[in-house]
Amino acid sequence: MSDTRELIQRLPKCELHIHIEGSLEPELMFALAKRNHVELPYPSVEAVRRAYHFGNLQDFLDIYYRGMSVLIAERDFYDLAFAYLQRAHVDNVRHVEMFFDPQGHTTRGIAFGTVVDGLSRAIADAKRQFGVEASLIMCFLRHLDETDAQKTLDSALAFRDKIVGVGLDSSERGHPPSKFAHVFARARAAGLFVTAHAGEEGPPSYVWEALDILGVGRVDHGNRSLEDEALVGRLAREKIALTVCPLSNLRLRVIDDLTRHPLRRMLDKGLAVTVNSDDPAYFGGYVNENYRAVTDALRLTRDEIIAIVRNGFEASLMPVAAKAGAIAELDRIAAATE
Repeated sequence: MSDTRELIQRLPKCELHIHIEGSLEPELMFALAKRNHVELPYPSVEAVRRAYHFGNLQDFLDIYYRGMSVLIAERDFYDLAFAYLQRAHVDNVRHVEMFFDPQGHTTRGIAFGTVVDGLSRAIADAKRQFGVEASLIMCFLRHLDETDAQKTLDSALAFRDKIVGVGLDSSERGHPPSKFAHVFARARAAGLFVTAHAGEEGPPSYVWEALDILGVGRVDHGNRSLEDEALVGRLAREKIALTVCPLSNLRLRVIDDLTRHPLRRMLDKGLAVTVNSDDPAYFGGYVNENYRAVTDALRLTRDEIIAIVRNGFEASLMPVAAKAGAIAELDRIAAATE
C-alpha cells in the first residue's frame, strides 16, 4: 500500500465537491470567534472536535451552521478559503470547484458581496502563490423555499464574473430537487453550470429529478443511484460524473464501514466516479486522505486510482486546453511511477 500512497500524493488532482464553510477547522473557528467577539457554545478546540459525532446529515448540519456564525467580515471569508487552498496545494490539487452557501450568511445579515469578495480574493492569491486554480459554485439551501433561492440568484447574477455555477445542498430528505425547478431554469438560462446533491440520503428518484428537472451536469454523492439499474445505465451512458465523498459517507453513517462503500460497485458498473472531501474539517480528511482511506478499504489498484483522478479532470469545468494539459501531466506521472 505504500506505493499507492506515494502515487496518490504525486498525482495532480481536481476537487469537485468541497463546501468551503466545511473546511473551517476548529482552530480557525476559535480565532475568528475571538476576532469578531462571537461566543461559541464550546469551551475549547478539543470540545468542538468531541462534538463531531454525527448520527446523520442533520446532526452535522446543526453544528455546521453554528460554526458559520464566526464568519462576518470579508477578511474572515478570505482566511477560510486561503487556508483550504493552501491545504489543497499540499495534496497536489491543481483545480478546485468550491461550493459556498450564501444563504447561510445573508440570513445573518452578511452582505452577499462580502462573502464573494473574500472568497475571490483568496482564490486569486492562492493562484499566484501556489498555482492552484479555483472557481465558485453557489449552492441553494434546500430546506429553505424557492422564493429565497430566487432572491439569492438575483444577488449572484451581479457577481456573474466570479461565480461559474449553482448547486443544491443541505437537508435532502423531504426536499426533492423538483422544489427548485424554476430557479435552476433561470440559472441555466444565465449560462451557469448546474449540479445538485442527490441520492446521499434521498432516494434514486431524487437523482432522476436532478437530471430531468434541474438539468444537472454532475450529481453530488449519488450513492443511492445503485438501487435503480435503469438509472445506473443512464449515468454510465451519459457519463454523468458522481462526486463521491467516502469519509463524509462514513462519518454521516450513510455507510457503516468503508469496506462496503459503493464506490467499488460504481467503478464496476462503469460510472464516472470522482473522490472528494466534502466538509473535511468535520469529517476528518482532505482529498488525499479520502483517496488513501478508500484505496485501503476497497483495495483499489493503481489503474483504478488513476482512472478516478482522470474522471475528476474530465468532469471539471476547466478550459479545454487546461484540461488537456492536466490530463497529459497525469499520464506522464502515471507512466513514470509504473
